[in-house]
Amino acid sequence: MVSLLGSRDELLRVIEGAFRADIHVRGNEITVTGSPEESSTVVRLFEELTELVRGGAELTTDAVERSIAMLRMTTDRPAEVLSLDIISSRGRTIRPKTVNQKRYVDAIDKFTVVFGIGPAGTGKTYLAMAKAVRALQDKKVNRIILTRPAVEAGERLGFLPGTLYEKIDPYLRPLYDALHDMLDPDSIPRLMAAGTIEVAPLAYMRGRTLNDAYIILDEAQNTSPEQMKMFLTRLGFNSKIVVTGDVTQVDLPGGTESGLKVVQDILEGISDIHFSHLTSADVVRHKLVGDIVDAYGRYDEIKRQNAPQAIKGVVKRSRERT
Repeated sequence: MVSLLGSRDELLRVIEGAFRADIHVRGNEITVTGSPEESSTVVRLFEELTELVRGGAELTTDAVERSIAMLRMTTDRPAEVLSLDIISSRGRTIRPKTVNQKRYVDAIDKFTVVFGIGPAGTGKTYLAMAKAVRALQDKKVNRIILTRPAVEAGERLGFLPGTLYEKIDPYLRPLYDALHDMLDPDSIPRLMAAGTIEVAPLAYMRGRTLNDAYIILDEAQNTSPEQMKMFLTRLGFNSKIVVTGDVTQVDLPGGTESGLKVVQDILEGISDIHFSHLTSADVVRHKLVGDIVDAYGRYDEIKRQNAPQAIKGVVKRSRERT
């Protein structure tokens, strides 16, 4: 019961605050009183949480809140979503935390080319890299190739001192950070020296055919349509490609179209290619990140709606002056 309700009943308080029902705990018995619909959902929640505890999962307030959201919004079972282990490293297990994340992970297993599209913090790249490391450990592939375009996010790094590799390192640092979460840090230099793991800017992919590899393209919204075509056509035999990006955070020079936006129209409907879309509800960082993503989405929508009116106003004022 301590595992189920939390230390000092902290998890029980989360559940009580989420439902209009009276929940009473006495010994090993939980009694729920309320409307049939609310009571039924509470009972299902406790059944799912009990199954998670029996499976060895450690419940947190975040896991309970996500389980409640799943029961109310989907037909998926929280015990199935939250117990899917991808990889364990140094006492930490990486697993999906939302329904869309589980569907994304399942799609990576099923399809050869998968696009993970969604806002920051939804685990697009992190889950893809966990699947890549697991595939390497299971000997399904011989190497992992991680790449991203070297495009500044509103900053200019080209005049920094150092060699070419030192200049491009800031762009690739997030990929290194994720690797350190999933592998023994001491083994990473050895694997990179042997070519088993390669981290490189997108430009280095040109002219190559990548066989027996797990290839991840990160920050794909900063590719041009030509770069996206070049990257996708690197696919070789017994390889898998995962492309991740956020179409709301394009850092390309003005007027350049994002390859990630265009590719959805070009490849939609082709078999063995899948597009997974994640939303602010799948953000697994601080809760404020989801609120920030939603706020920017509303702001962008208002701008789109008001743009035609603003243009009409400029034209009208111009005509009045002439």
